[in-house]
Amino acid sequence: MTNPKRALSPRIPPLSTDEWNAAVAGRLASVTGMMDGDERPLNIFATLARHADLFQAWVDFGAMLLIGGELPARERELVILRVGWHCQSPYEWGQHATIGADIGLTEAEIARVPLGPQSGGWSDTEKLVLRATDELHAVAKISDSTWALLCEHFNEHQLIELPILVGQYFLICFAMNSFGVESEPGLPSLPPSVS
Repeated sequence: MTNPKRALSPRIPPLSTDEWNAAVAGRLASVTGMMDGDERPLNIFATLARHADLFQAWVDFGAMLLIGGELPARERELVILRVGWHCQSPYEWGQHATIGADIGLTEAEIARVPLGPQSGGWSDTEKLVLRATDELHAVAKISDSTWALLCEHFNEHQLIELPILVGQYFLICFAMNSFGVESEPGLPSLPPSVS
């Protein structure tokens, strides 16, 4: 059965190289470190570049969280994968399963993300960020009890970043699912539903 949250084909196709003007080329050059194997921009970038000003603002904001943020990389990627799972976003799951593996998450850990924080094997901080992600998904707020525990493990900047990171990746998943952005070849597939 087809995922009802996922478009069957791109509703907004990525820009082809012959559609780039100087402004778009410059903005896409800002993400040259994130190209596919053919040195083309990833589909997420080539799609969002259709709105060049919004694309640049989003890239700057996203890079701050992904590259310049203070949350530890493991926890950051677990949060993003959990959001990708909640949104049933094949694009974000595939991209961040790959990024997660690159920063040291094992295949078993990535496969365990759909089981959530109650699954065994997570550290205290990993359980907390997964729980916070689930709470934000469910009720749009981190509970007082979870917040108190987060305060024992994270500094103020990290506490500010956490819900913003969750929100940023919900935004991305909403957009990628709605636009029907296709995954690049070879990315891990979204795992089947868990019961």
